[in-house]
Amino acid sequence: MRVSRGLAIAACAALVAALTGCGGDKAAGDTSTPTQVRLYGTDGNMSNSFGEEFKEEPGTLAGMKGTTPMTQLSEDFKHRLHQVRPDLNDYTYAGESYDAVVISALAAQLAGTTKPPQIAKYINGVTQGGERCDAVAQCLTLARAGRDIEYRGVSLTRAGFTPAGEPSTATYATLHFGRDDRLDDGKTEFLGAGDAAGAAGGKGPAPAKGSPGRSGAPLKIGGLLPQTGDLSLMYPPMSTAAELAIKEINAAGGVLGEKVVWLPGDDGTNPEVARATVSRQIDEGVHVLIGAGASSISKAVLDQTVAAGVVLFSPCNTAAFLSTAQDDGLYFRTAPSDNLQGKALADVMMRDGVRKITIVARDDDYGKGLQANVASELGNVGITPDQIKQVTYTPPEDSKTPLDFFSAAGDIKDWGPDAVLVIGFAESAQVIKALTRAGISLQH
Repeated sequence: MRVSRGLAIAACAALVAALTGCGGDKAAGDTSTPTQVRLYGTDGNMSNSFGEEFKEEPGTLAGMKGTTPMTQLSEDFKHRLHQVRPDLNDYTYAGESYDAVVISALAAQLAGTTKPPQIAKYINGVTQGGERCDAVAQCLTLARAGRDIEYRGVSLTRAGFTPAGEPSTATYATLHFGRDDRLDDGKTEFLGAGDAAGAAGGKGPAPAKGSPGRSGAPLKIGGLLPQTGDLSLMYPPMSTAAELAIKEINAAGGVLGEKVVWLPGDDGTNPEVARATVSRQIDEGVHVLIGAGASSISKAVLDQTVAAGVVLFSPCNTAAFLSTAQDDGLYFRTAPSDNLQGKALADVMMRDGVRKITIVARDDDYGKGLQANVASELGNVGITPDQIKQVTYTPPEDSKTPLDFFSAAGDIKDWGPDAVLVIGFAESAQVIKALTRAGISLQH
């Protein structure tokens, strides 16, 4: 949701052609000593799927580090995911996706209705102040009995939600790419962030009285996840986890006496695609939408979901501004704010002793927000403004359009950093390729 877990890559043929036409091929004739830098990433590109972008240049990502919101997943949870999708090879935001669906279902059961505004009133309370439970069947049994519950699931393990409807604490994984361009699980480290005192505190509304009823049932939960677009590499773990949650909720008797309905949908990592999906989901009567993938996409559809009175619950939005978005109390997320991830990233880089850092980010709410947050956290630990270079790029409108980053890559080389942090999605592979073509050597 999310949240963040060597970048050396020769350009693919299409990118070579595009860059050659942009003022000459600097890399081809450059005989100067390459600039060596440490490479870092964030939740948008620290995944095995991202490594597949470099099949033509094996070993390019060896040594790249980054962070992502991630709790250490149990082997049992991974096994259950593989029962839904045997070929799953990433778990990014899987726990957060599972928990978003389960929390929504529990809130509906406690509310005694599928009316979204009522469900929303119970979501924060599901995460704190009641009887502790950590399994779907156990939690649903308590909820049906009219008991207050405190859900602790896969990603939500330490404390409940803040009044803004997001985790007050989080666990981040520091991820490392190995020489096969896949994450080396043996090097993964987990660190906590946040403050449990920031949770909303107390209990939510009292559970609905009387019979659990079937008020508005069945509960309809719709997907607004990045099946296509720049974040599509994260779709498999998120969709698989959502489907697993639906399967286990229904195996435990469903919600309000009926099985929950899951309606998958694509946000396209594109505002127009997302709005069209939201319109279709609303027409089909969804009560809760799980998504969107990118923070900027949630921002683009929030007025639409609020107007329709539908809950929007993202498993991977991390942009800090969403904590104060005008949402009429209908927006939630299981991914932590980048206010927490910024500190985790700064800690990772400082442990490596880097002192001159370029932060490259996509030019959107997620990229610029996290970029500014990391820069601020670096300042808090003694890195001065003249030791930080902030660069943004505009993502291509589609995956077939090459990203022109060659000139910016040359400027970065001339500036001479000892570290580069790349904040982006799948398209950030092209940023890395441009960096290496400009003569920057990635430290492995």
